[in-house]
Amino acid sequence: AMFSFPLDDDAELRLLGPWHAEALFACVEENREYLASRTFIADRVRDLTGARRLLQEYTRQHVRDTGHYGGIWLNGHLVGAAMFRSFDPCMATAEVGAWLVPEAHGRRLATQALRHLIDWAINQRGIQRVQLQSSPRNTHGRSLARRLGMTYEGTLRSAVMVNGVRHDSDVWAVLAHEWSAPPTEEK
Repeated sequence: AMFSFPLDDDAELRLLGPWHAEALFACVEENREYLASRTFIADRVRDLTGARRLLQEYTRQHVRDTGHYGGIWLNGHLVGAAMFRSFDPCMATAEVGAWLVPEAHGRRLATQALRHLIDWAINQRGIQRVQLQSSPRNTHGRSLARRLGMTYEGTLRSAVMVNGVRHDSDVWAVLAHEWSAPPTEEK
């Protein structure tokens, strides 16, 4: 299957579906304060219904091949996600994103997961440009983009709204001819 990648001995990336709503809600709820300042997920998943709605939406996108949402599992527990926020085979472009709970930091799980997704998009699907957007204040996002070999392209001013507040968004991207990074075992 396209969406099942081992990340290390006890972690893997697997496609999430609506039947994972309880796991997603529990993960977000336990880490709400941390996630709220860094990602959209806390805003989107306020309750079990919101978790189910998000996963149903991504399941429809998966079927249409316009977006894909993978869960990052560590020792059988959901600790984050890596996704194609958008996937456009006609334009050969995609946008990736990822989030992790604090306990999963420091293992390069988001980096490994996005390496798998980007590699699949470019080498299996012919995607020519993969971008990532993150808050200018998000040092994890900037480091992640750099580890993926992405180039900073600029800042979209007042581009996103989280909890009713507008924020800038940095744009990073890697082009197919620049991508030479097969998944590594780096720790």
